Amino acid sequence: MRITLSNGRYGAKVNQIYPGIELDMVGDFVAEPKDGWEGYIKARSGISIKGGGETCKVYCNQRDITAGAGMPEGVSMLQALKKPSKETEGVTDFTQVKVADSAVAHETDEQIIARLRGRFDVLRDMTRAVKEGTVRAMIVTGPPGVGKSHGVEEVLSRDDLFNQLGERKPRYEVVKGAMSAVGLYAKLYEYSERGNVIVFDDCDSVLLDDLSLNILKAALDSSKKRMISWNTDSRVLRSEGVPDRFEFKAGAIFITNIKFENVRSKKLQDHLAALESRCHYIDLQMDTEREKVLRIKQITSDGMLDSYDFEGNEKEEIIDYIIAERAKMRELSLRTVLKLADLRKSFPNNWRSMAEVTVMKRN
Repeated sequence: MRITLSNGRYGAKVNQIYPGIELDMVGDFVAEPKDGWEGYIKARSGISIKGGGETCKVYCNQRDITAGAGMPEGVSMLQALKKPSKETEGVTDFTQVKVADSAVAHETDEQIIARLRGRFDVLRDMTRAVKEGTVRAMIVTGPPGVGKSHGVEEVLSRDDLFNQLGERKPRYEVVKGAMSAVGLYAKLYEYSERGNVIVFDDCDSVLLDDLSLNILKAALDSSKKRMISWNTDSRVLRSEGVPDRFEFKAGAIFITNIKFENVRSKKLQDHLAALESRCHYIDLQMDTEREKVLRIKQITSDGMLDSYDFEGNEKEEIIDYIIAERAKMRELSLRTVLKLADLRKSFPNNWRSMAEVTVMKRN
């Protein structure tokens, strides 16, 4: 049966289909929820992912499937499933949707810089409020490499200075990367006392697991009493002396690259809406390349590269290079600025050539 598929993915989350692609569907739709999709179809074409004539699973929602007239000429299954289009890139997976600079054409550079500076001032003030306990929890979203984590850690580290000087255990911890539900529960218990702050940075995998997500909802709740429970037997929790129920009195901050309103999975949308309603949600609003470049200019002018002791106009050369080559950069971020500064310091005569290899996309 020939069908048209408006949305779906194959294999890893980045392998997203072209919208409106027409495929040969083999068998019926199979209801098997996974990563926000309702189920999958088996599809086949002349050129298959695994070899001629084989079928592969394409995860999608039933509403995305309509009757199709024929496969577009020159488009193979391999092309359809391996290359995400600009229209759908970053919509169902956890990346930022690209926004054209025209979206902020009504603002001057000075207005954008002032707006961004104001947003990060709010982030610092809110972090301090979480540390003090007047705000219980917040979610911070923005593109990677713009200083979200640094702003939060800077405040917490400065406020925790006496514990560091006294060689006592810090009253906060930043948790990065993947985490299981039982690991999440145990970590929340460890920092559950009033005055502590637990920060989840780049832990987006938590959002894909229902059990982890429900635990996170409880921790981020703004109610006066937050009880978190583990309702199944766990040898790991028993061995570590973690109870099956406790009150979470600490502050919690969840830092993510996900812009909640851009997620199209209905199931995940509902969960994210529940999280957003439970606590403060700060969107740093930096979606265009122009905003990211101006953020870079702002931070460098505030002294980000002072430790490199650049002479003359060396710092300006780096910024000018980023502006001129921004479309080629793998990532337009503060991390890229530091990489270029390292190259400028280590290879003063050919740092641009080195940059083409290390920080730019392949043609």
